[in-house]
Amino acid sequence: MAIEGTASVVIAAPIEQVYALAADVEAAPRWQPQFKHAEVLERDANGDQTLVRMITDGRVRDLKSDMRFSYEAPTGLRWHQVKGDLKSIDGSWTFEDRGDGTTRATYEMTIDLGRILGSVFRGPIVGILRAQLIEMMPGKLKREIEG
Repeated sequence: MAIEGTASVVIAAPIEQVYALAADVEAAPRWQPQFKHAEVLERDANGDQTLVRMITDGRVRDLKSDMRFSYEAPTGLRWHQVKGDLKSIDGSWTFEDRGDGTTRATYEMTIDLGRILGSVFRGPIVGILRAQLIEMMPGKLKREIEG
């Protein structure tokens, strides 16, 4: 059972500022409350957070995922789960400089819950999860930056 989708928003800030916040994965729990904790396990030579253990509030129990990140400053970043409680997670942020001091931020995510969790989360609950995990993310980034 996979949950997937894409959502975008225009943020009143330059692309470098938007990218900097999204690329600071360790600080994600500050503006993404579904994350209880983010622990950097590896950094590359540039100091980018390349392997991060994310602890997500799964309501019933916390979910752990070790996520591998790659960066394309300032236009985006990608990640995928290398180890964790879910079958798979793949996602990205893409940023577009609109030339007027604003940035279009697009969030894309595919989460495969696996057989066990997929049998628990069905019907309307999948829509709620999609909204919380995907559709609301650009708005959270916008609120953090614009205040």
